[in-house]
Amino acid sequence: MENLPFGISRFDSVIGGGAPPGNVVLLSGESGAGAREFLQTSAAMNALAHADSDLFELYYGSLGENTRLPDEVHYLSFTTDEEYIGRELAYTLADDIVDAALSEIRFRDFSPEYFQLSPVPREWYVGETSTIRDLGARHNREDVMGALGEYLGEHAAGNLVLVDSITDLVGAVSDEMAWSDIAMVMKGLRKAAHHWGGLIILLVNEETLGPKELGLLTDAAGGTLRFRWESGGSKRARTMVVEEFRGVLSRIEGENIVRFEVEIAESGLDVSDVRKIR
Repeated sequence: MENLPFGISRFDSVIGGGAPPGNVVLLSGESGAGAREFLQTSAAMNALAHADSDLFELYYGSLGENTRLPDEVHYLSFTTDEEYIGRELAYTLADDIVDAALSEIRFRDFSPEYFQLSPVPREWYVGETSTIRDLGARHNREDVMGALGEYLGEHAAGNLVLVDSITDLVGAVSDEMAWSDIAMVMKGLRKAAHHWGGLIILLVNEETLGPKELGLLTDAAGGTLRFRWESGGSKRARTMVVEEFRGVLSRIEGENIVRFEVEIAESGLDVSDVRKIR
C-alpha cells in the first residue's frame, strides 16, 4: 500500500513514508507546542512538491519508495482567508517555500457560513456592508457544517485536506449547532475518508476542550498526534507523541520510540530527536 506524506521529513522516514490513505488525523496540543506548525508545514511541503520539485528536494529530500503525493492540497479555514493564512505560513517557513507553495494550495474560507448567524458585522468577514436583502436571507443560507460536508464530498478524494481548526467549531456551539453535531460529523468523516482514499488532517487546541469532548474527537480520528511543552532545566522543548494511529503506531513501537522532540526551522516543523525505551 502506498502512503501519503505528511511533509515532515524525518517523521515520514520513521513511519515508512507517511500515513496510509483513507485516514483522518487529529493534531491536538497546547498553544504553541507545534500542532499548528505541523499543519502548516504539511500543507506547504506537499504543495511545494507539485510546484517546484528541486526546491522540494532541497528542503524535504526524496519521497519514500512506497510514497505518493496527494493529487491536490486543500486548506480549509472557518475564520480566516487566503491572505491571512499566507502570512501565517511565512512566519513558519522560508519565503521561497511559501512563494512557490501558495500557487498549489487551494483555499476555502468558510467565514460567511461560520459568522452568518453571529453578531459579527458582515463587513468584518466579507468586506462589505449588509443590506436589507442580506438580513432577510440569513435564515436561508447554508450552515457551516453543511458547507464543510459538501466541500469535502467534492474535493477530498485522493487529496490532502487540512482543517484549521476544529477549535473554531467548538467555539461556535449554540442553539444552531450542538456539540453532538460536531461529534457526529467527525465520526461520519472517518467513515467517508476510508472511501475517499486521501488524507484529512484536523487541528484542535486541546485547552479549549474538556476530557469528554477531546476523547470523542480522538475516537473519531484514525490517528492522533499530541503536542506538548516539556521543561528541562532552563529550557522548554516541544514534543510530539503518537497516541493512536492504525498502520503507523506499530512501526513506531517497533523502534521503541516513545516521544518525538520537534523543532521549527526555515523548512517548517521537523523532528529533531527521538526518545526511545532504553
